[in-house]
Amino acid sequence: MRKSIKFTSLLVVALMATFSAIAQDKTVMVGGAEMYPSKNIIENAVNSKDHTTLVAAVKAAGLVETLSGAGPFTVFAPVNAAFAALPAGTVDNLLKPENKAMLTSVLTYHVIPGKIDSKSVMKMIEDGKGKTMAKTVQGAELTFSMSGKDLMVTDSKGNKAKVTIADVYQSNGVIHVVDKVLMP
Repeated sequence: MRKSIKFTSLLVVALMATFSAIAQDKTVMVGGAEMYPSKNIIENAVNSKDHTTLVAAVKAAGLVETLSGAGPFTVFAPVNAAFAALPAGTVDNLLKPENKAMLTSVLTYHVIPGKIDSKSVMKMIEDGKGKTMAKTVQGAELTFSMSGKDLMVTDSKGNKAKVTIADVYQSNGVIHVVDKVLMP
């Protein structure tokens, strides 16, 4: 009987690992383009029509090479509409060469070291009795919570972004699409 239980337990663990691997191998559509898990963050992001502003900002900040690197990174990727919702002139101002340090700070505030999927974040929220925090590459923290079934990200100014597409796996991390720009 014990051997049967051990075998069943091992089988369940093996199946869970297999399904997890399969889930990470499937492509997801973002901005009208397939996001391939075999490609890195930049190789996928440049194909999303919903992330053209983000891609332009990453290029202006000189972060293409970094986000094409080994990582792993967890990126909270704001859509174009999120940048458009910022006060008039904010994006144009950030994209100026003299504001590269500020732009880099804003962009790296959207990146957490490591590959953190939504299940892990939700478990951390549960363990944290409703919220959890994570330090960004920029150095400040983001706060995560749930609003109903929605995963929410709150920046240091109290602005909340909703994760609209979670777990877009990349060769060097994972992207979570958000509907707001987070500000350090």
